[in-house]
Amino acid sequence: MTRFTINNSPVEFKLSPDTPLLWALRDAANLTGTKYGCGAGLCGACTVHVDGIATRSCQVTIGALEGTFVTTIEGLSDDRSHPIQQAWIAEQVPQCGFCQSGMIMAAAALIKAKPEPTPADIDAEITTLCRCGTYPRIRRAIIRAARGDLPTPLPGPDTAPGEAVRLAPSLRPRQPPTG
Repeated sequence: MTRFTINNSPVEFKLSPDTPLLWALRDAANLTGTKYGCGAGLCGACTVHVDGIATRSCQVTIGALEGTFVTTIEGLSDDRSHPIQQAWIAEQVPQCGFCQSGMIMAAAALIKAKPEPTPADIDAEITTLCRCGTYPRIRRAIIRAARGDLPTPLPGPDTAPGEAVRLAPSLRPRQPPTG
């Protein structure tokens, strides 16, 4: 049996110690926010934090995690209040959403390690692949989160759509140019 902590809750897996963390999270713990991308540690969709360090969960086995602390996207914040999540929404980063959880986890680890990341730091540390190519928005969101330049509280998951638009001007539909 393998024991470690996920999102501040102790867990014990009765799985083979060579099971990749990704599959333990998704299949055994039902934490499906961590995505499967390439299975080779290249795309970053499966990024989680292991003892605060951004880690590709498809590349680490649960046997290697005995006694560690793992944080998934579900554990980053339960109400979207983490600065990276707030900046992500404010900068309208999400497109298809495939890379989002891994990208957000990598960005959160970056600003924790480097509270004032430069564009070069972001380029070097954020290697998660975005199929939609939102890299300029991603860079702006990371810098915005690091600076604390966040809008007043953005709507949480229980907010009605109409109320969300009222609370977050960036969620309002863009008006077409006139003339």
